[in-house]
Amino acid sequence: MSNHADNFYQSKQVNMQKVNFLNQYKMKVAGNLFTPKTLAANTKYPAIIVGHPMGAVKEQSANLYATKMAEQGFVTLAIDLSYWGESEGQPRNAVLPDVYSEDFSAAVDFLGTQPFVDRNNIGVIGICGSGSFAISAAKIDPRFKAIATVSMYDMGAASRNGLNHSLTLQQRKQILQQAAEQRYIEFTGGKTLYTGGTINKGQITAKDSSIAHEFYDFYRTARGEFTPAGSQPELTTHPTLTSNPKFMNFYPFNDIETISPRPLLFITGDKAHSKEFSEDAYRRAAEPKELYYVKNAGHVDLYDRVNLIPFDKLVSFFKTNLH
Repeated sequence: MSNHADNFYQSKQVNMQKVNFLNQYKMKVAGNLFTPKTLAANTKYPAIIVGHPMGAVKEQSANLYATKMAEQGFVTLAIDLSYWGESEGQPRNAVLPDVYSEDFSAAVDFLGTQPFVDRNNIGVIGICGSGSFAISAAKIDPRFKAIATVSMYDMGAASRNGLNHSLTLQQRKQILQQAAEQRYIEFTGGKTLYTGGTINKGQITAKDSSIAHEFYDFYRTARGEFTPAGSQPELTTHPTLTSNPKFMNFYPFNDIETISPRPLLFITGDKAHSKEFSEDAYRRAAEPKELYYVKNAGHVDLYDRVNLIPFDKLVSFFKTNLH
């Protein structure tokens, strides 16, 4: 809980209500809608959708960002991606990046039909994996007027290549082979296996990587731990093994330049193990674009450390581009 971590921050300046809406595939998407208490009648407000880190739920990081931005006068909506949290989708914890991206467009459908939202001024903040899903959505949905990512992971590149291209082609093929064999087991009634995610509580050791410890400190401690209804603590953050290879076919940064002239803001910690993804997206994107480094910040720091998260930068970006 050190260093100003405040994942479960609540504000007396905003109202929050649980909402549900259908995506294009008639799956229920769950969200928390935040509105400023100063909301005036017969006025339309700019809105921002907030997506949680991959493997997380809206109560982890997304609610915090949505609350802080609502304090600044925006209508905000933190969503659970399909197959996660309170959103529908079976099996639970399944990987399907096209549907994740669709959830962001469905959130625009929902917000854009609310009487107090200006449908011509809807933006998005994608945290970690949701950064890549939001970009994927924005490439084909022009209703996103401004796109910001924080500690972005390109879930496709991370799955194909590993961090810093540490995964060999042979290792990739071994992963695919294991998942393919597991499909037979599960197809014939065997037990579902899970992969990746955060090391479970009580199982981390000094031998585990610094990155593993970084995630553990958030997902497996009171700082950020949250188990949605119907799940179990040992399943949280872990995708199903057989669906995880879907990420191998996910290329969110291809054609990212076609988002222009809508503005892109990539925020990353200068010490983040994931900064390669924001740098790659920035290189490929067309103007207007900005790559913003947060000094002395790691990847997970920007999930909840309110003294490091550059909310002023986000507020100015959206106030400039949603008006």
